[in-house]
Amino acid sequence: MGSATSQALADARDAVAKLGTVPAALAEELFSAGLVVGDSLQLRHALSDPEVASTEKRALLGAIFGSKLSPAALELLDGLAAARWSRSSDLLVGIEEAGLRSAAASTEADVSGELFGVERLVAGDAELELALGSKLSPVETKVGVVERLLTGKVSPQTVAIVRHLVQQPRGRRIGELLRHAAAVTADARGFQIATVTSAAPLGEAQTTRLEQSLTAQYGRPLRINAIVDPALVGGLRVQIGDDVIDGTIASRLSALRQKLAG
Repeated sequence: MGSATSQALADARDAVAKLGTVPAALAEELFSAGLVVGDSLQLRHALSDPEVASTEKRALLGAIFGSKLSPAALELLDGLAAARWSRSSDLLVGIEEAGLRSAAASTEADVSGELFGVERLVAGDAELELALGSKLSPVETKVGVVERLLTGKVSPQTVAIVRHLVQQPRGRRIGELLRHAAAVTADARGFQIATVTSAAPLGEAQTTRLEQSLTAQYGRPLRINAIVDPALVGGLRVQIGDDVIDGTIASRLSALRQKLAG
């Protein structure tokens, strides 16, 4: 990700945070706008082109979305269009990020935890993963699967997020989409996710100690998402963002085999 996009995303994060009370419909408004922008290369280029004046971009947004979106959604889109992006396609990244953060801020529900649950459900069901991730499956079919699977079982915000992800995957696999969304919504709530994989379920005391230790190490509140994988034999694999701490027996045995073979 280019430096211009990184700064634009930071500005978008701040803009959502400054809204205070976030309307429940704001995330869906942003996701809908993202689909429109994503479907039009000409519109995307016009909104992301630094040579186009902000007043022209504002007028364009008003002409397309003025009667369809709330003032809060238009204001966020205006800020995103005014930002500088490393690539024109990164504007879609910004709209999605603003939508994810708005969703997390508009509810007391544990959106990040719900997304992790959906990711685990998809990871454990090959047919479901194919139904949601196949490029050959019509978008309408994917949306129908999401709504039948999740409506009434998770918050409306989580349903809206997953529905958006299958509509605009931008080349990403469904598992990657869900993990990224979980990380962004967690960050919007002020904590980071540590994905901990172990051969057997962790006890409550173990989880608490590990959470406290990682929080102290990273200097920020962390929440553990636990995954059980018997193939690891023993030990733990911890992933926090791009950091991976692999202390599993399986990885040690693999390293030993490579050393002996080398």
